[in-house]
Amino acid sequence: MTHSAAAGAGRIMALDYGGRRIGVALSDPLGLTARPLLTLVRRSRARDLEALVALAREHEVTRIVVGWPLAMDGSRTERVRLTEVFMQRVGRATGLPVEPWDERLTSVQAERVLIEGGVRRERRREVIDQVAAVILLQSYLDAGHAVGRA
Repeated sequence: MTHSAAAGAGRIMALDYGGRRIGVALSDPLGLTARPLLTLVRRSRARDLEALVALAREHEVTRIVVGWPLAMDGSRTERVRLTEVFMQRVGRATGLPVEPWDERLTSVQAERVLIEGGVRRERRREVIDQVAAVILLQSYLDAGHAVGRA
C-alpha cells in the first residue's frame, strides 16, 4: 500500500442522476474543489454501471455522492425511491461507499451559472447535469466531507 493510499487519498465523485443523463463531477485529491467531468447519456442499467465503475477506477475515486432529490418541503418523492435503488446498484458495482446529498436547487443554480456565463441554450442542455454535479459536490466538500476528514 502506498503512502497516499494509507492516508485515504483519492477523489470523491458526485453524480447528478436523471432519467436521461447522469452528470458527473470529481473532487481534487485533497477534497477541496469540485470540477465537471462529463455527462453520461443513459443507455442501459448495465452499461451505465460499467461506465461509472470505469470512471471510479480511472480517477481513483474513494467515495461517491449522489444527488438526493427531496421535494422542496423535504418530503420523499418517487424520484427519491428510484435514486435509492440507483445508489445501491452503484455501491454494489463499484464496491465504494455511496451516500446521498441534498440536491434541492442545484439545477436552478446550474442554469443560473450557465446563463450568467453566456452559455447558449443548446450548449446549456449538454452541460447542465455536469454543472449541477459540481454544485452538489462543492456543497458536500464545503460541509467538511473532504477526503481523509470524514
